[in-house]
Amino acid sequence: MEKAQTYFNPLPSVKWAGSEAESWRVRLGEKLFKEVLLSQNKTQSCNSCHPLDAYGVDGKRFSKGAFGEEGTRNTPTVYNAVFNLAQFWDGRAADLEEQALFPIFNEREMAIRDSAVLLGRLQEQEVYRGLFAKAFPDAEQPLSMSNLAKALAAFEETLLTPSRFDRYLLGDEQALSEKEKKGLAYFLDLGCSPCHSGTGVGGSMYQPFGVVGYYWDYTGSEMRDEGRYTFTGDPSERYWFKVPSLRNVAKTAPYFHDGSVSDLAKAVQAMASAQLNRPLEKEELEALLAFLESLTGELPD
Repeated sequence: MEKAQTYFNPLPSVKWAGSEAESWRVRLGEKLFKEVLLSQNKTQSCNSCHPLDAYGVDGKRFSKGAFGEEGTRNTPTVYNAVFNLAQFWDGRAADLEEQALFPIFNEREMAIRDSAVLLGRLQEQEVYRGLFAKAFPDAEQPLSMSNLAKALAAFEETLLTPSRFDRYLLGDEQALSEKEKKGLAYFLDLGCSPCHSGTGVGGSMYQPFGVVGYYWDYTGSEMRDEGRYTFTGDPSERYWFKVPSLRNVAKTAPYFHDGSVSDLAKAVQAMASAQLNRPLEKEELEALLAFLESLTGELPD
């Protein structure tokens, strides 16, 4: 427990915004998250690819956008995303607010072609005129794209999933079984925790995949995604990706940026080989899987 407490932080309690305007901002963000008017053909919302009742993922290798085109990377969960150092697999959005607009204008996702058209749609709805006014009472023009992004981010900041592992970090020895504790010990001793650490149990750094060989050697993927290099243009970041959070990992298959592995045990073995050059024994793998199950949290109402 003491060693774990040096690597991980428990999730904070969900704190609803203090001011009335901030509270309305969260409510507006929740409604926008489920709003199909945010897609060009009015068929898709954020919740389409990030269903909140399914741990924020749709379970597909690549999600389909409004016009049926597949994305090029696996959809990450929105739960606990506020703890990531940046958003998207390549970190091209600094935070949730910046990230919120990318899918809306991405032709493979919600495919909005003109922000004025989208704002016009919302302006026609009395409910949105009222909600934006309450959420941004001091704004000269409350209903704007920047405020839409702020509202979505405010809502997503509340999407936390406290788990038994958090109770353990707070001192409850009985929160984890003996097998889960053994898995945690392996997780710490084998070298998983330097990358998968912090409040998100990951999400706080970029790393190459893999350190030993290439990721497709272990995942069997036919894709050759060059990771952060496609965003930064820096050759030293070729095949580097944001380390994903492991919270709710047992519920968010398929795995990796390309969704190439659907089985968690295979994903763990691939990581051990590619990142640690350390194939796992059966006992180690089973205990690690038990520990990862303890990271499954409670979905908010």
